This record gives sequence, C-alpha cells and structure tokens, in this order.
Amino acid sequence: MRGSEYAELMAFMAIAQERSFRAAARRLSISPSALSHSLRALEERIGARLLHRTTRSVAPTEAGQALLDRLRPAVAEVDAAVHDVTVSQQRPRGRLRINLPRAAAQLIIMPRLAAFREAYPEISLDLAIDDALTDVIAKGYDAGVRSGAIVDQDMISVPLTPDLRMVVVATPDFLSAHTKLESPADLTRLPCLTYRWLETGVLQPWRFEGPDGAFEVNVKSALTVNDTDMLLSAALQGVGLAYLTEGVALPHIEAGALIRVLDLWCKPFIGFHLYFSGRRHMPAAMRAFIDFMKLPVSASPGSRI
Repeated sequence: MRGSEYAELMAFMAIAQERSFRAAARRLSISPSALSHSLRALEERIGARLLHRTTRSVAPTEAGQALLDRLRPAVAEVDAAVHDVTVSQQRPRGRLRINLPRAAAQLIIMPRLAAFREAYPEISLDLAIDDALTDVIAKGYDAGVRSGAIVDQDMISVPLTPDLRMVVVATPDFLSAHTKLESPADLTRLPCLTYRWLETGVLQPWRFEGPDGAFEVNVKSALTVNDTDMLLSAALQGVGLAYLTEGVALPHIEAGALIRVLDLWCKPFIGFHLYFSGRRHMPAAMRAFIDFMKLPVSASPGSRI
C-alpha cells in the first residue's frame, strides 16, 4: 500500500468517527479541503460511496460502515506495534542477540549473568557461541564481541575488558616428562593442542613477542579441534600444550592443575570489545547491556578479569 492510500484511509476513519469534516481535520492537523480531497480520491479509487454527507451531518454508508469495521482492528494492531517499539526504545526489555566467542562468554557474560538478570528481568539474552569471524550484521545479530584489534573500523566499538593475554599451559606431569621449554621455538618438537576455525579452516596462530618483535610459531599438533573447552579438557588430561586465553586457564593454574610456560614471551593484546552498527535510535536494552558489561573506567591495561 502506498503512503497516499494509507493517508486516504486514515482520513476516512477520522471523518466517520468524528461525524464531522471540521473535527476530523483538526484531529489530523490538515485543512477541511485537503481532507475532502482525500475522501474523494479514496471513493474514486475503490468505486464506492463511503459517507452520506449533508450540510448538517455526516454518516457512513453501508459500504463505509463495513470498511470502517474492518479498518478499526487493523489500525489498532498497527498502533499497538508502533507503541511496543516505542516502549522498547525507552525501557530495557526484549531480546538481545549477541554473537561472541566462548572465551568472551566465560570471562564477561557468565560471571555477571545473575546480576544482569536481576537488574533487567525483561531483557532476554540470546547468546550465539561462535569462535569464527562471523558477519554479525548479515546474520541478524544485534551485536558481536571480539578482540578490539579485529573489529572493523566502520563499527561502533565499546571495550568490555582490559587488555588480555594468551598463555601456554600444560599439566605438571606433562612438563616433567619433557625437556624444559626455553623459547617458543622449542614448541616445534613437543605435542601441542591447536584450534582450527571451522568456517575458514585456518589454524589459530601461536603468537609471541621477543626482543626483535612479534612472531608466530608453527607448532607440532597432537590434536586439532574447533572448541576451546575441548582444548582445555585435553590440556588437563596431559595430552599436550595448549594456547589459551589467560582468564580461561587461570582457575586451573591457580589450582595447580596446569602450569604456564614461556610467560615472558606472551604479551598483552587488545581486549574484548562489543561492536554494533550504530548508536542512532539504540534500543534501551542494548544501552543497558553496554552500561552493565563495559570496561570500568578504573580498570588498567594488563589486569585480568
């Protein structure tokens, strides 16, 4: 339906409900002559007289009353839909679809989930755990979470964590059974647990930084998976060395189940950012999520979460 056709129907409804051209014109904030023109255009378009009108009164014809009866619930439904959208922009409510890697879900969302639900019970979080570099806009997500270093420049980006670090870890028994690791180059002779992005088939690089700058090591893979939980589980079973986000491995390091190695070669990198397409007309639910989850001003680079 064209905009002019919808305007004609609204003109007819206003006249039929007000039983007065002048009252209907005031209600729609247009002139009586413009209102009369819209009604004539509608009657000509559908080929039916919709209103009986004299100098003293206006009333729907049989055809007009039938049309009015059909229009009322339809227009009420449209008004309700517009109202609901308006409310969702003003009050934190509705569903938020967020695409994020497993590490970000474990480090950012899960520790704060109960508190967020208590603060915003009308917001439903729909989390898609996805370690691939998915186009969140094309896939219909409200936002994504990735390292700020790989977020496209045309996206709005909000920091959620301080800078992060990767760590190389293995069990005490594994390390005691192998010669000491003195540099990342030693990884090429030991069994390692590697991550492969399912969508692209590319292996996650093991990146380090030394006196001459950043470099990568092509490690010897004993197991390749596309799930960080499986990497962690395999490392805890002593299958090999794993390259994991510090926050994911830290509880097991502190418990003594894993030992970190090559720590001086593992430097901080830009932390997780929430990113989305724009701030204009941002839903209240998104604003609440950002304010609740974003990096505190007091957080310092290199601190862990």
